Amino acid sequence: MSDPRERLPLFPLQTVLFPGSVLPLHVFEARYMDLATRCLKDGTVFGVNLIAEGAEVGATAIPHAVGVSARITEWDMPQPGVLNIVTRGERRYRILQTEAGANGLLLGEVEWLAEPRPVPVPDDCMSLVTLLRAIVEDAGDVRLPPPHDFGDAGWVGMRYAELLPIPALAKQSLLELDDALGRLAIIRKFLEQRGLLTV
Repeated sequence: MSDPRERLPLFPLQTVLFPGSVLPLHVFEARYMDLATRCLKDGTVFGVNLIAEGAEVGATAIPHAVGVSARITEWDMPQPGVLNIVTRGERRYRILQTEAGANGLLLGEVEWLAEPRPVPVPDDCMSLVTLLRAIVEDAGDVRLPPPHDFGDAGWVGMRYAELLPIPALAKQSLLELDDALGRLAIIRKFLEQRGLLTV
C-alpha cells in the first residue's frame, strides 16, 4: 500500500482553487518562477491554498490546511522574468506540516483526501442543474472547460462554489466539505434566499 503522504511545493494565494477549476496566474517572484519551471519540466503539480495570514508577495504566508493541487496546462513568457500560466485544479489535500525552502518557497507534507464518489443530483436540486447549464453555455469552454458532469452533485457543487460571488472564507468552507449533498443544499438555500432560484 502506497503512502498517501507527499511533499508538495505550495503557492498560497488570496483565492480558493477547486477541483476542475481553471486558474490563470501571473508569476514573477523568483521562488514561483522556479516552482513553475520545475513543474513544467517534470510534469508535476503544485499546491494552491488560501492564505490564512500574510500576503501573496514577500514573506512566506501561512496557508489554510486544505488546498487543491494545480497542474499547468498553458504557459507564456511575454517578457523576461514574467511567466503567465494557466492551471487546472485536480485533487484536494490537507497540509500536515510546512517548511520554507532556501528561496522562501513553502513546502508542505500533505495527505491526499479521498476522491469523492459520484453522487446523483437529488430531485429538489434539479433547478441548480438547469441554471448551471445556462451559465456554462454562456461562459464557454475556456472559463468552464469540459468534462462537464451535470448529473454529479459533487461536480455541480464545486462549480457553484467557484462561481458564486461570496467571500474567500466561505469558498474555503465549501471546499473543505466532504458531503457533496450538504454542499449542494447550502448553495441551493443561498440562491433561493436571494431570489435566484424558485423554491
